[in-house]
Amino acid sequence: MTDATDLRIAVNRLSRTLRAQKADSSVTDAQFSALARLHRDGAMTLADLSRQDGVTPPSMTKTVAVLVERGLVSRGSHDDDRRKVVLCATPAGAAFVEETRRRRDSWLTPRLAALTAGERTTLADATEILRRLAQP
Repeated sequence: MTDATDLRIAVNRLSRTLRAQKADSSVTDAQFSALARLHRDGAMTLADLSRQDGVTPPSMTKTVAVLVERGLVSRGSHDDDRRKVVLCATPAGAAFVEETRRRRDSWLTPRLAALTAGERTTLADATEILRRLAQP
């Protein structure tokens, strides 16, 4: 049986390697997380984005400022409340997310293909278990 330390180290190494497969390495993990969420879930306020990413609004403000400056996110007005700002991924931001996902899949796919059928089945089962472990 794998102990917690072995599992943590293996998951961290895999995660770190996959995170490195970005379209542009100057985009931080926090910036990519916010951008990917906007791309996946659509436009939202800074408060909503902060809450969903689990960070404070001041921290998200800094993250979003960089993404806006780079042209990956745009700010717009809220339909119901003009005091609120709505954030959304720009076409360049969407392309960045899609290219990063393509790179990550390109790194991982041949490694999965090299596994035996039994190993892939075990990994599929482990993937579901890991999803459950990751739930708050």
